[in-house]
Amino acid sequence: MCVLLACDAPVDSLLVRLSTAFSSNDAVEIHILFHELISIACKNRYASGNLWHNYLTHYMLSNENFFSLACERRDPPQGSLRDVAMHDFGAFMRLFGLDNEHMHYIDNFSGSESENSPVCEISKAIAEATTPQRIFDIVTNFYKRHGTGKFAFGRAFRLKGEELCAVEHVGDVRLSDIVGYELQKRELVANTEAFLAGRPANNVLLYGDGGTGKSTSIKAILNEYAPQGLRVIEIYKHQFRNILDLTEKLRDRNYKFILFIDDLSFEEGEVEYKYLKAVIEGGIETRPDNMLIYATSNRRHIVREVWKDRDDMEHKGDIHRSDTVEEKLSLASRFGIAINYSSPRRDEYHEIVRTLSEKAGLEIEDKELFAGADRWEIRHGGMTGRAARQYVDYLLGIRG
Repeated sequence: MCVLLACDAPVDSLLVRLSTAFSSNDAVEIHILFHELISIACKNRYASGNLWHNYLTHYMLSNENFFSLACERRDPPQGSLRDVAMHDFGAFMRLFGLDNEHMHYIDNFSGSESENSPVCEISKAIAEATTPQRIFDIVTNFYKRHGTGKFAFGRAFRLKGEELCAVEHVGDVRLSDIVGYELQKRELVANTEAFLAGRPANNVLLYGDGGTGKSTSIKAILNEYAPQGLRVIEIYKHQFRNILDLTEKLRDRNYKFILFIDDLSFEEGEVEYKYLKAVIEGGIETRPDNMLIYATSNRRHIVREVWKDRDDMEHKGDIHRSDTVEEKLSLASRFGIAINYSSPRRDEYHEIVRTLSEKAGLEIEDKELFAGADRWEIRHGGMTGRAARQYVDYLLGIRG
């Protein structure tokens, strides 16, 4: 089993231990391993049905190796690699057929609602397969449609050290939940759809006042377009040194990636922005076609500029900006699209409050609602969408 079980990674420990325990009918070891199997199933949200079959299925679908990655990028390979893969699928068919007197504990499990339904559905289809070729067809079709590995089952990720870790809980916010800012949303959608369609697209900077929906817009874009292969990876400022290594991992994958940098800004003395500049545009290595950078910032020019940066200005008829100022401002200029999210006017703020209260099912006269919203914004940082949401949540809380 050298392609699906051993290529690029050691043979899965639990799979081997369970197979051995089944063969020896070691009841104590089987039940210990069943507890581990249940824990893994709940963690990966396929704790429904036959957990042994689900485990094998999830392992096949999520294992990144030469064969699965090749199927993700193009049609299944032919020749020797296909032959070895068929041998492995035959081995999996035999593993699916393992029977044991203790199997009834996990063969119809219903401990929690399954959120990863593709695993459960494909598991049932594989269990009904009568030939390795049928399993081959089922699994490679999944690779072609959804990809393989963590990107096939997750849509949002964070970089921890050198490893990408899935973000388990992403709020189900949609663009329609963001009241107002229609022009901003349209521009963001147009750029994202061009990116997904393989047309030229730009890196995007969303800037403006706090609490106006910049970060929420990125989350909404992810939720809207994840089914079309969009994935978002959140990057923090101290990780910019790792971006070049990350881009190499993403370059040949059959997904579209947005590197999301929230609340991007640099104070005097911070030089991490130089790494970001090289990635966006200007380094010797080109940015992958399947990757863009979307960033949010309260500052239009991102990097804090102070008056002493202008000390070396020259006066020769015209005033030329200093090299220091140009160095700092050049980062913002490398985002092809800059979208402004400014605080709403009072009438727009009232409309946001009204819309949110109606969605929440609150029945309050506009006069009373707006008066309370005005008092709230004075005490809570001004007229923003965030303040409107907090005010409506407050009303929901006190009204039960």
